Amino acid sequence: MPYRISLLLFFAASQFLSGCATNPATGDAEFVTMSETRELEIGEEMHKKILETQPIYEDEKVTAYVNRVGQALAKVGERPELTYHFTVLDNPQINAFALPGGYIYVNRGLLAYMHSEAQLAAVLAHELGHVTARHAVRQDTARTGAQVLSVMSVLATGSWAVGDAASLWSSAAVMGYGREMELEADGLGARYLSKAGYSPHAMIEVISTLKDQEKFTRHLNAKTGRQQTYHGLFSTHPRNDTRLREVVDKAAELEKHTQVVEKDPAEFRSIMDGLVYGPSYRRPDDKKDDEDNRFTHNRLGFSVIFPDDWQVTNAGHTIIAEAPDKSALMHMEVTRRQEELPPGNYLRKYYDVPLLMRSEDFSQAGMLGHTGIRPADDKLPQPSRVAIFYRGSLIYMLQGEVHKPDPDTDYDKLFLDSIHSFAPERGTAALPKPKTINYVQAEPGMTFAGIARSMRIGRYAEEQLRLINGYYPSGEPKEGEWLKIIR
Repeated sequence: MPYRISLLLFFAASQFLSGCATNPATGDAEFVTMSETRELEIGEEMHKKILETQPIYEDEKVTAYVNRVGQALAKVGERPELTYHFTVLDNPQINAFALPGGYIYVNRGLLAYMHSEAQLAAVLAHELGHVTARHAVRQDTARTGAQVLSVMSVLATGSWAVGDAASLWSSAAVMGYGREMELEADGLGARYLSKAGYSPHAMIEVISTLKDQEKFTRHLNAKTGRQQTYHGLFSTHPRNDTRLREVVDKAAELEKHTQVVEKDPAEFRSIMDGLVYGPSYRRPDDKKDDEDNRFTHNRLGFSVIFPDDWQVTNAGHTIIAEAPDKSALMHMEVTRRQEELPPGNYLRKYYDVPLLMRSEDFSQAGMLGHTGIRPADDKLPQPSRVAIFYRGSLIYMLQGEVHKPDPDTDYDKLFLDSIHSFAPERGTAALPKPKTINYVQAEPGMTFAGIARSMRIGRYAEEQLRLINGYYPSGEPKEGEWLKIIR
């Protein structure tokens, strides 16, 4: 036994020495436990997972524009040899994130708050900084370095668990890498902006815009009693961030010989005109009517596809589907909405959890929804996938539970496939038309309050209008100024 421990420790030491590398972005020597080859493999695995669970925004002019700006930035970064993928997700949340190996995502919801190509470039450059500095790899190294048993498990098996990759995506890529790494990504991003011909101070402009969104969220919490917190892009930064200004000014000074190329604002407006705002209504993929595993509840007006061979039990307002080997089950409940809460807030309150992992809003077949992973607790020793749909006054809640996990089964994919197959009772009724961003020029005497009265986007229409135009919380448009409105 001592011989085996000594051998493991020797192997661990050799891995430590072989793990020393030079960071491509900073030039610093550092210890990492993941090779670049494995980094690329994990990025590809996670990218496939995202495409399975999140819809892509289907607007060719927008996606091509984001890709063009992103690729231009990638060329001036320290890892131009990577194949970069810039993807626009059809997600109304205000966020952007990066995965290992060159996969960068921006939510459609964030684009509504951008005012220029330079600001879009600032978002992409920041995320590019996470990739070039290998932040996902460095954070994973720090985590496993603090957990000796995990390190020994890796040494024994020679591979990283898929669950580690999923955890990395949810806790770091989507919600931030921590203050120091975020600041490092700011500095690198500012450098790439300057090299690509943009003003690095666009980074500060974007942060100011998103801080207004945070301020509005706090205001809304105070008025409605919500407990919603913004965890997205730049959430670790204070509004007047001295350190951020220092790294941005340093980038501008280092690249002062690079000429800033003014982009035609008309092109940006042309690309973003018609951008979907809020829910994006779409039907699930068409299915054959004779599918044995599609369950239809005519009285409650919905249908859902459960995994093959699962046994479905109809207990009135509760439906239970269970795997043949009893390893997992899904149950669904239908109730009436008793209070006005966003779907995600309703889920967290219902299950009495402060945080759902991999939490996301979505819209499906004309319904607002939210899904996430509920942490394990005394009642359920395994994490469970939960989801909610709003349809008028009705609430549909689904939960997928694993009791005897089979290591060869991807239960979360099974649960998500069922969740994303959920639809109202099928028919030919037209889906609601989504709201879109459109540009108009301000006329004499035009006010945001006056414009808001003509838009049907809810109780806080004026505040939303001010936020997407950079006028929150006060100020009025100037005559001839281009404004975004929501139709």
